[in-house]
Amino acid sequence: MTYERHVLANRLQRRKHRTRAALIKAAQGFIAVGKLNIPVLEITQAADVGMGSFYNHFDSKEQLFQAALNEIFDSFGAMLDRLTPVDDPAEMFARSFRLTVRWLRRRADEVRVLLNVGIGELMSDRGVAPRALRDIRAANRTGRFCAHDLELAVTLAAAALFGLTQLLHNQPERDGAQAADRLAQNLLVVYGLSAEEAHEVCGRALPDLDDLAAGGAPDRPDITVTAMPGDAGSRPSDLAQAGNHK
Repeated sequence: MTYERHVLANRLQRRKHRTRAALIKAAQGFIAVGKLNIPVLEITQAADVGMGSFYNHFDSKEQLFQAALNEIFDSFGAMLDRLTPVDDPAEMFARSFRLTVRWLRRRADEVRVLLNVGIGELMSDRGVAPRALRDIRAANRTGRFCAHDLELAVTLAAAALFGLTQLLHNQPERDGAQAADRLAQNLLVVYGLSAEEAHEVCGRALPDLDDLAAGGAPDRPDITVTAMPGDAGSRPSDLAQAGNHK
């Protein structure tokens, strides 16, 4: 490839990236305000791209909405995957929960998106479920937890995270870090730690969130999750289709 062709190819790739990013940002904005039954034309106008450009990237509005959610979860997952492992799996679980709440506290736009799509997406293979499941399983193996029903344990963690996110959204004056630490402590007690152990684990220092957020995204770990109760919950495609029938 000649130098000129190489420059042109790079320029086209950057343009495609900008177009896709603009469409995803526009979709996130519509999801955040609950506008899921809008026509594709309105999305392209908000993104300031042509209708033809939309179909160069996505087959449907539902596919775009799912990509918009995936981007949020991938960013969140990459942040958690930068955590240096520790020997205590109970601390791994608590640390991820505490950091997730702090991370969401800084990202009001993403919070509005998550609150509008509901808890079902947190149970997806890109949400809180696979990492919580990994840590709960590890804690069970070492005897730190006695969470015999893994699906119930993961559902509880997702519900706690979603509920606290909604509470902090409704009450922005509340101390989010303190609330996250208290709720993480309660979850550890439910999973089998004593109140004293849970208090000590949730009092341990956390990594710097700015450093985690600024780091490069690592390869996604091999995390798999079995079917969770929330997998049958509302997806953007389901919600968009429901909106079309209103």
